[in-house]
Amino acid sequence: MSHKILVIEDEPTLARLLSYNLTQEGYETTVADHGAEGLQIALQRHFDLIILDIMLPGMNGFEILTKVRQNGVRTPIIILTARNAEEEVVQGLKHGADDYITKPFGVAELLARVSAVLRRTHNEDVRTADVSEKVIAVGELAIYPEKYEVVIGGETVPLRPKEFEVLLYLVQRPGMVITRDDLMNVVWGFDYIGGQRTVDVHVSSLRKKLELSQQSVQIESIRGVGYKLVMPKKLGAPK
Repeated sequence: MSHKILVIEDEPTLARLLSYNLTQEGYETTVADHGAEGLQIALQRHFDLIILDIMLPGMNGFEILTKVRQNGVRTPIIILTARNAEEEVVQGLKHGADDYITKPFGVAELLARVSAVLRRTHNEDVRTADVSEKVIAVGELAIYPEKYEVVIGGETVPLRPKEFEVLLYLVQRPGMVITRDDLMNVVWGFDYIGGQRTVDVHVSSLRKKLELSQQSVQIESIRGVGYKLVMPKKLGAPK
């Protein structure tokens, strides 16, 4: 069965280009040219991937991202951004995007990114299905791998899938310095084309969410290298 992809893009030529090349590659493609329409389709129907432009009539891509994630839709999303628009990339990732492509882009790059995201999503689903029900407890922090759920002091912390995977990887290696390359390869995959900025954005967002409790773990930056998980001081863990 072919993967279903929703393209939300208002520029007719680009929308046709995306639809044609994705269809030629064997994907089942649906196109929406208005923000509100795209959001409605994304919430009402199942897709394996969403390709989302940022500048849209009626509702921009950031608003769509926020509402999609707030409604519990975990469908991977690739955003389309303007060249040299780093702020758009950062904001998109913070709002829940899984990857990005800068315009203009080649067909080969587009298809490579689509294939990589779909492959990563499939592998994550397989890993999640294989994980036996368990909980990892650290101080006031409780992690439920099979549910992609994190609870601090009895309150559920809303994490995006990649934020959860970053936290889980660090928690399983307390005190170890993990390089950005390690995190990128494990969480995003060896075939991920994006840069290390993606890792930094997710870690920054994750830190803010963990600040709900002083007895939560902390993520320490190791300048020029990566990150290290620091256990709650109350546990008496070595620094």
